[in-house]
Amino acid sequence: MSAPVLAPGHTFGSITDKISSIVLRGTPRGWYFGFAIAFLLVMVLFAAVTWLLVQGVGIWGVNVPVAWGFAIVNFVWWIGIGHAGTLISAILLLLRQQWRTSINRFAEAMTLFAVACAAMFPILHLGRPWFFYWLIPYPSVTGMWPQFRSPLIWDFFAIATYGAVSLLFWYIGMIPDLATLRDRATRPLAQMFYGLLSMGWRGDARHWARFERAYFLLAALATPLVVSVHSVVSMDFAVTVVPGWHSTIFPPYFVAGALYSGFAMVLTIAIPLRKFYHLEDFVTMRHLNNMARLMLASGLVVAYGYVMENFMAWYSGGIFEQYTMSNRAFGTYAPWFWVLLAFNVAIPQLLWLRRVRANILLLFVISLIINTGMWIERFVIVVQSLSRDFLPSAWGLYSPTIWDIATFAGSIGLFFALMFLFIRFLPMISISEMRELLAEQVTGPKSQVTGPKSQVPRP
Repeated sequence: MSAPVLAPGHTFGSITDKISSIVLRGTPRGWYFGFAIAFLLVMVLFAAVTWLLVQGVGIWGVNVPVAWGFAIVNFVWWIGIGHAGTLISAILLLLRQQWRTSINRFAEAMTLFAVACAAMFPILHLGRPWFFYWLIPYPSVTGMWPQFRSPLIWDFFAIATYGAVSLLFWYIGMIPDLATLRDRATRPLAQMFYGLLSMGWRGDARHWARFERAYFLLAALATPLVVSVHSVVSMDFAVTVVPGWHSTIFPPYFVAGALYSGFAMVLTIAIPLRKFYHLEDFVTMRHLNNMARLMLASGLVVAYGYVMENFMAWYSGGIFEQYTMSNRAFGTYAPWFWVLLAFNVAIPQLLWLRRVRANILLLFVISLIINTGMWIERFVIVVQSLSRDFLPSAWGLYSPTIWDIATFAGSIGLFFALMFLFIRFLPMISISEMRELLAEQVTGPKSQVTGPKSQVPRP
């Protein structure tokens, strides 16, 4: 932890120049290549969704008894990915962790885009997605209201709240940087665009005081959402009587898994950005090392959840729970179960080694493996449990169709297309917070500066 948060040799001007130039200079060819691939996948998503609206959910592999397939697997996976962004942005801000500064902006963007991808799947899974507004308790003249005892309704409120707070937190934190881009832009259209988004920011003391008050308030509001949102998502499973789902361990187990996959996705995004845009002096080895440690810690909690899930199935004496666990390890979907143990438990133990955490390529590969393993975990939980119910006469298997795969691939394309647009038009690293960090490294932290906080000179 002795490595510096910000590499030495920077000035206020150099920080502003380097970050703002990524947005204001010409677009590199590599950006066009990556965005073209993502855009092609978005077109695949549009085609898959269009055909779904024409034909219905019968084009998917869902059946009886496996009524939940790729759509719910992808929903839970995408919601989980968004959790690390809130943790890095809100919780570490409240804990005054300086190392969050270089990665919090694109982690917040990752949260928003992941939530957008996740919210799409329950709507498509409705069968009649044009009636999705029935989930909203609007004044209905027919007297039909949503069933508020259903966790599917809880999902709507949890995701809507999470998305709204995350959007406000992301946007408010970006206002000072938008004003910087407004003042540095040379093209009239860019000046107008960033001028509208900066909302008249002038950077005086009153603006900074209100900014910090709102920023910390939203951080405090977002912190409990890290726990509540994925706990509510886990209730979709835990409140049922399906063997393998009916478990009180699901809320903390799902939250730990969400943070695990979220940290992995942050590394998956941060490492290529660091290399392509030459941000090694901003995203230092300390950042990657801390992210690897957090990923390892959350992975150990996930491994503990696997152990306790099997232990409670044995200790409970319930024959259905015991059969579900044994079928998970030795049944039809057993290969997927052993792959997820290898990806989520065995391989991440390499992160105990310092030289592995210091190897950027290995970190990137391990983060991809964990993302894959966490998706397989959701597949095993959803599909394997439904395929073997209480009655053998109701058993059935699930296999995805080309439309399931196309929709999933298209959602990945949508996520990265939004990420590419964010990188191109908005600052991926907070200019104001990096300048403030430099001031603290030079003059000491705010707590050591005499006088009230509002009198501390801004860089």
